[in-house]
Amino acid sequence: MIDPIAVHLGPISIHWYGIIIASAILFAAWLGTAEVRRRGEDPEVGWSMLLWVIAGGVIGARLYHVYDQWSTVYSKDPLLALQVWNGGLGIPGAVIGGALALWIYTRVKGLPTGRWLDIFAMALPLGQAIGRLGNFVNQELYGPPTTLPWGIPIDAAHRLPEWTNLNLYPLATTRFVPLFAYEAIASLLTLGAMLWISRRFAARLYDGDMLLIFIMFYGVVRSYLETFRIQNWVIAGVPTATWLGLGGFVLAGGFLWLRHARGWGTPGAWMQPSDPSPEVGGSPEVQAG
Repeated sequence: MIDPIAVHLGPISIHWYGIIIASAILFAAWLGTAEVRRRGEDPEVGWSMLLWVIAGGVIGARLYHVYDQWSTVYSKDPLLALQVWNGGLGIPGAVIGGALALWIYTRVKGLPTGRWLDIFAMALPLGQAIGRLGNFVNQELYGPPTTLPWGIPIDAAHRLPEWTNLNLYPLATTRFVPLFAYEAIASLLTLGAMLWISRRFAARLYDGDMLLIFIMFYGVVRSYLETFRIQNWVIAGVPTATWLGLGGFVLAGGFLWLRHARGWGTPGAWMQPSDPSPEVGGSPEVQAG
């Protein structure tokens, strides 16, 4: 096991989780910057927007996780909810919180919301894949015991109550399903698929399509991974993340089909130069996003 604290500086401790999350943000921002340039937008605008999106994403991710684990963890000590460095960020909450922050920012600044949502959606799977390494350091986001060769050990202190009996599940021999690794690999596959789609069909895609496609991919992945987890936040006996995943897949897929069937957008809008004249102020479609 890896010590979750990377560096001790007197009374200050720097956690691996924080380093990994910061690295995930930086690598995702690097990819996002490349996407910004490809779409003809201003990278400086993207960096300014990033601070708001990160804040919204972290708040949303933490709220989702705390609500998810409230009855088993945080109801006993609510102050633990503030200890983000110990892990616990829910991707569904991050997507919702980050998207809301981006929507508000672009509405205030008069930027094309759909286009910027696509840009951040393109970068999200890379950040997600890297960020999941933090779950390994903190020994979280794992599934049931397994005999698979890639199973991982989990200390007794980090085990769920079902698996704390060391007579039944010895520390030396018991291994668990590394769900964080599954999601990291799935995120990289999602990234590859999205990069291909965004370039192969660039002239046919509307602003906002790539966000819908990301939601569809992630919805399937998360719904499958939830089948390995226990003590989930459930609604009507079904994990909430499964409801969100399958619901997101159906709604995003349905809206993607409907907007193209009805022509609710401009194909390849970012590829079409806007009219810079003061009288017109640019393409209405581009401005509206």
